[in-house]
Amino acid sequence: MAFALAAFAQAPTEAGNKGSSLQVRVKYTGAGSVDEAHKIYVSLWDTPDFAKEGSSGMPPFVTMPVTSKSGTAKFQDVQKSPVYVGIAYDPTGKWDAQSEPPAGTSLGLYNKEKGVPAPIQLEPGKTTKVSAMLDDSYKKSDMEKKQ
Repeated sequence: MAFALAAFAQAPTEAGNKGSSLQVRVKYTGAGSVDEAHKIYVSLWDTPDFAKEGSSGMPPFVTMPVTSKSGTAKFQDVQKSPVYVGIAYDPTGKWDAQSEPPAGTSLGLYNKEKGVPAPIQLEPGKTTKVSAMLDDSYKKSDMEKKQ
């Protein structure tokens, strides 16, 4: 199933009452090296529509980097629930997660059903922990970039 993770942007969570915390443990089993230059970006959305084929221009509300093949992105004071997680690894080491991912970027989701983002229910003032796997089985192609 093709989907695009477009317009990654880093932004703070909404202000207001103390929100929830979310820890997303990511394990990357792909061939690429993960380090300070070649990061895995974990992003939160407030809708699963970002993963629909042909979606574009829908930025996540927050993005955090992970700098090892097995690491945790920690989101504090999240004011939305449910949230949906998208994951991207850029093998070029040149992508800053401020724009559409380049061709060749490995893409993944926190999901229970292949290709469908699973909602993560958060409770105010509490920490929720989830785990997600990322491999190289789905990569952003040049064709998606042109659509």
